[in-house]
Amino acid sequence: MSGGNDRRPANGRLAGKLALIAVGMFGFGFALWPLYNVFCDITGLGGRGVKIAESAPGTMQSDRQVRLRFDATVNSNLPWEFEPIDRSVTVTLGEMSEAHYRATNPTGEPLAGHAIFNVTPPEASLYFVKTECFCFTQQVLQAGESRDMPVYYFIQPDLPEHIKELTLSYTFFKDPGAQVAQIATGSGANPATGRNEE
Repeated sequence: MSGGNDRRPANGRLAGKLALIAVGMFGFGFALWPLYNVFCDITGLGGRGVKIAESAPGTMQSDRQVRLRFDATVNSNLPWEFEPIDRSVTVTLGEMSEAHYRATNPTGEPLAGHAIFNVTPPEASLYFVKTECFCFTQQVLQAGESRDMPVYYFIQPDLPEHIKELTLSYTFFKDPGAQVAQIATGSGANPATGRNEE
């Protein structure tokens, strides 16, 4: 009889500890997102450090040149083909430049995707400025469609001297919330902008 009574307080303490652990894990899950945002701001991961400008750099230019490499990947949930047109270029700091990527939807149905970008080394992301990019908006590719997508950018002339090479990377993810069917049947609509081009 006494053995059963001894187990009840022990079981109660165990249940209390498990409840505390569950509450702690729940709270930690909420804390992860702001912590991830802070990490991205510091390291430039996910393109968080990359600046966005509405106009060209003007006269901010130097004679210094750096090598810029391009990388492209697709998340496994999006059955697209995605690649840079050029693997690498040499750019002059402060000079407005452009790069092109090509995405292809080899499936038999329209699909929507959204690209995220990253610049390495992370320190360089603070000096990489985009004025226009396909990653700013959702992209919809019809069945079998292939599209060239431009990026307009410049690298600030005050890029640290020890940085000789940068890599601009993009990853396309499937956009499950997109109204793909509606866009696909819209007459004359541009799948990238949703505007009627007729």
